[in-house]
Amino acid sequence: MAVAKKKVAKKKVAKKAVKKTMKKTAKKAVKKTTKKAVKKTAKKAVKKATKR
Repeated sequence: MAVAKKKVAKKKVAKKAVKKTMKKTAKKAVKKTTKKAVKKTAKKAVKKATKR
């Protein structure tokens, strides 16, 4: 039983670690996409301003 409990604990720790890394990568991806989106909108705004 003790061995089984240890295995379960290891699995839980692994899952937590995976979740943490997933969250980090997800945040990074979101930051990248938002930066791109901001750049695009900024460019569009500049174009509109120059056209006027």
